[in-house]
Amino acid sequence: MPDFYQHDVITTIHDLRSASLDSLENMLRESTQKQKIGLVLPVTASDMRAAPFSKIVEELEVADYIGSIVVSLGVAPDQADYDETCRKIAPLGDRAKVLWTDGPAVQSLYEELIDADIPLSTPGKGRSVWTAFGYLLDDPNVETFVLHDCDIVDYNRQMLARLCLPMVHPSLDYEFCKAYYARVTDRMHGRVVRLLVAPLLRAFIQCFPENQFVRFLGNFRYPLSGEFSLTRNLARTNRVASDWGLEVGTLAEVYRNTSLKRVCQVDLACLYEHKHQEMSITDSKRGLMKMALDILTTIYRTLASQGIVLSHSTFVTLRASFLRIAQDCIRQYAADARVNSLEYNRHDEEAAIEAFARCVTQAGEIFANDPSGNPAIPNWTRIRAAFPDFPKRLRESVC
Repeated sequence: MPDFYQHDVITTIHDLRSASLDSLENMLRESTQKQKIGLVLPVTASDMRAAPFSKIVEELEVADYIGSIVVSLGVAPDQADYDETCRKIAPLGDRAKVLWTDGPAVQSLYEELIDADIPLSTPGKGRSVWTAFGYLLDDPNVETFVLHDCDIVDYNRQMLARLCLPMVHPSLDYEFCKAYYARVTDRMHGRVVRLLVAPLLRAFIQCFPENQFVRFLGNFRYPLSGEFSLTRNLARTNRVASDWGLEVGTLAEVYRNTSLKRVCQVDLACLYEHKHQEMSITDSKRGLMKMALDILTTIYRTLASQGIVLSHSTFVTLRASFLRIAQDCIRQYAADARVNSLEYNRHDEEAAIEAFARCVTQAGEIFANDPSGNPAIPNWTRIRAAFPDFPKRLRESVC
């Protein structure tokens, strides 16, 4: 919704409902005459066959300011998956390519790096994104890298234009742009952000009031959004997490590798809707519980890498503080839902925060037993140092 509020660390670019899609796209066409935008679309075989992906392709046909499109296809073991994806993106022309991460050519390249002790054996969105970045880095004309998910039900080009423009307009000077939006249908969604991450960051600020990374994370309105854009330099120097910690891990790398005054977040001007993960309260190995544990351990390990000492008593205190703050949030969400005529199940929300509270200490135990965890995928600077021709061979593997 329109407002003027600016956070204290990063810039917020609001939707003030004053810019038309035509004006945004005209600015993008002018701004990209001397530099290309590379768009990364990580997609699974099942999502490729769902209705939102076809809608995204239809919208991208008109987005002529996007110079290169990489559809990074994963969880797609069959040749038929690859062939169907190629047919679906054919209307986008030669600027769009399918990077089949399960295909024999890319798998052979992965094995080469794995043999050199580079951790690439874990499949998933993180590896798909990392691979697509490497593909685009072989094109010296691509200066801006943009990523968004492929299960967005209400996708439109205004979303894409607002994500791209802060990075390419000559009057602006940003290196990273993160999307935010309201995930609302007839009820509030975004449970991990609303009921875990937001109250957790407030609890962290209480426990570590001087920590600038926690303050940085707390400035993002939707820190788990899968939509962001960044410069070529950050695409080359950022490491990539291979699990559900991808989004928080990306923010940790941005915090490490650029100035905070060159970071912004942008309102995508829509009620964002995509597929929902099951809560799976009784099973920590799947659904939102698995996601919560990956996010929490990523934050813990990032804080530890900054010299913060995290002990058993820290996690006990953090859990108690989180619970109190999250319960206050439920009261606030209930009021917001009532005034906006949304369905709101307070009991389910309470059960969710109790489950997330257990995750706070469970993730602490995971961290204590394995402070390093699954290593992030190394940045492309390291890969190119060890294998100078690897991005070129990766590009050649894509038909």
